[in-house]
Amino acid sequence: MQDRPDISTMTNPQTFFFKDDGKIPNSKYPLLVYKNVFAERGVKGAGWLEALFAKNQWTNSWRNGVFTYHHYHSISHEVLGVFAGNALLHMGGENGEKIRVEAGDILVIPAGVGHKKLESSGDFGVVGAYPDGRDYDILRGEPGDRPKADQNIAKVPKPALDPFSGKSGGLITLWV
Repeated sequence: MQDRPDISTMTNPQTFFFKDDGKIPNSKYPLLVYKNVFAERGVKGAGWLEALFAKNQWTNSWRNGVFTYHHYHSISHEVLGVFAGNALLHMGGENGEKIRVEAGDILVIPAGVGHKKLESSGDFGVVGAYPDGRDYDILRGEPGDRPKADQNIAKVPKPALDPFSGKSGGLITLWV
């Protein structure tokens, strides 16, 4: 099992920027999508992701899927590592992007960026975690969520480490 990513052979993550659509605030930081960056699958893959994320100080982890409704977190960033199956995710709210993800992919979602699952294989599974084990909320872009959600998002600190690449690359260089 791969212990730590080899940054020298790693490709840069894809980046996606989303504008505030009035319901989903999104973020000044881009969504990061690392494609096919780890080989373990299933339960072993989930364990590998949990260990890697914890090593990079992203904890309070869970295993499951992605909600089928637009939602975002105003008090924490989030990482999702896909350990099984595939899915079509709608990122950034109704005006955002539809992104196909599959086992081996890792998404780093800034606080405020909307996400929902449109469809998935029956075995789709992700590990989610949060920088420094932060708590998270679930907001759906409802009337009354803002301006408090905007104030919360502005207070969320930039993580010290990227959940995948650690001290270099990823959000360390792209979230400026």
